[in-house]
Amino acid sequence: MDARLNLFASPTVGKAIKHFMAVGKVLKDSPLPVATQELVALRVSQINGCAVCLDIHVKDATAAGETPVRLNLVAAWREATVFTDAERAALELAEEGTRVADAAGGVPDEVWERAAKHYDEEQLAALLVLISFMNMANRVNIITRQPATGDYEAGKFH
Repeated sequence: MDARLNLFASPTVGKAIKHFMAVGKVLKDSPLPVATQELVALRVSQINGCAVCLDIHVKDATAAGETPVRLNLVAAWREATVFTDAERAALELAEEGTRVADAAGGVPDEVWERAAKHYDEEQLAALLVLISFMNMANRVNIITRQPATGDYEAGKFH
């Protein structure tokens, strides 16, 4: 499969990506735990079917010390017992935030409240931006049919 657009050859996209990557750096430096960030990025990318982001976040999560068992169970986090209550709340918020078009009322208060039990305001803010950031990245890659070549090296975008 060939990409519809070379994102790195476009001056407009190049400028936007520079700022986009700066947002990613801000998130990595936020107080939201790195493990939570990678699990959320992976789950959002699974829901949206973004192969490029799946390749990136599986490798980045592995490099950050995440285990294959937990990575393989992200798609079934509700039934898996390998995640903390805080991680489960973040994954639930990520799912609801990604599927907003499927829910007439947006993200339910109970979902937000469960996340707020485990994360302070700054962590919730980072989680909110991360969910939005990943949805945008997924959409750019999916719309332009960016292929997952499997050659991503962990940490390349940090």
